[in-house]
Parts: sequence; C-alpha cells; structure tokens
Amino acid sequence: MKLLGIGSRINHSTYGKGVVTNVTSKHYWVTFIESGLETLEIDDEFEVIEATEDDVDTVSFYEIEKSLRSILKKWSDVSEIVTIADKWKGGKLILEPGDTNLQGKELPIDTFFHKITMVRDRLRVMEQKINSSNLDEQEKIDLQQYITRSYGSLTSFNVLFKLKSQQFVGQRSK
Repeated sequence: MKLLGIGSRINHSTYGKGVVTNVTSKHYWVTFIESGLETLEIDDEFEVIEATEDDVDTVSFYEIEKSLRSILKKWSDVSEIVTIADKWKGGKLILEPGDTNLQGKELPIDTFFHKITMVRDRLRVMEQKINSSNLDEQEKIDLQQYITRSYGSLTSFNVLFKLKSQQFVGQRSK
C-alpha cells in the first residue's frame, strides 16, 4: 500500500472531506472541513479524492506553523509568545471599589495579562515606526523618551511575567 502525501484530499464516512496535513509511520493527520483536525490510522477506510505522493520534501504541519509564526512576527505587531508566571495561572484579578454600594469586578488574570502584553507589543511597534520614520533626530529622541516613560509606568506589572527578559524596562538612572 502506497502512503498518501501531505496535501492529499480524502472523504471519510464519519468526518467528511478533508486534507492530509501530516503523515507519520502509523497515522494520517487530516484536517476536515466539518470536524477539524483528526488522526486516522494508516489502514483506516476512506475514499481518496486526490492523492499526492509522499515525497521527501514534504513539510509537516509543525514546520508550516513554525514558518507562519516567523512570518507573522516579522510582518505584524504579533511578537514573541509571552507566558504568565506559573503562580498566577488560572487566577483572577479582583477589583473592589471604595464605595461599598458599588459592585466589584472579577477578571481572569490571564485575560488581564494578555491585555498588558498587547500594550507592550504595541509600544514596541510604535517604537519601530518612530525609528524608521522621516522625523528629524530630535523629534525621534523626544518620542522615544515618552515610550521609555510609558514602559516605566508599566513596570508594576512585571510581577506577572514568567521570564525576566520579557518584563517592562523603564528609564535607568545614571
């Protein structure tokens, strides 16, 4: 029996139509239109709509995902994957107003952390745009100082970051 290659299209009696996105020695990983990603045994029963050969130069789903992340990182405001410190995972942020007549608010800390990292990422994009702009050097320096002060204002949130290298850094005193 000849193996199907990545990109082969099949029709499965349970899952419907799909495309082979990865091949191992025992399984096909198939992304189906209706049910998403499923793993099928190599000898499972299905109809082959269009077969591609399993060439040596095929690319796995993992490699495609890795390439896509690289492209997104280079061409958008998406940056590195930033993880919250383990002690905060699954926690919640509780806001209690000083006025007891008002209702408090709870927010998953992961959601709050995501918003903080998005602010950081957008500041970095703004910094890049300023540095590559046609502004004169003094204007660039002035705007850069505002961004540095903004980072400094956000250092209170550094406790949430798992890695010190991903934390906010403000202006260092000389």
